Amino acid sequence: MAREKTKIAPALNVPDFLAWHVTQRGEKSFWNKVGAAWAHKDGQGYTLQLETCPINGRIVLRAPLEDSPPQNEGRS
Repeated sequence: MAREKTKIAPALNVPDFLAWHVTQRGEKSFWNKVGAAWAHKDGQGYTLQLETCPINGRIVLRAPLEDSPPQNEGRS
């Protein structure tokens, strides 16, 4: 009798927040995803990993949604 090997998928390290670079042009806001943040196990802080570091605008941390706003799309 042969045994089947089953692989258990590792838990995904889903970020607690996504980091967005937000710039304002007139009445429109433009959101570009620039990184993510994960809570520390002790609950006393976060690790922020940025893929790029903007020099203007602001960085907003938002909880990830299934349908995150697409990059480079205007949002008010």
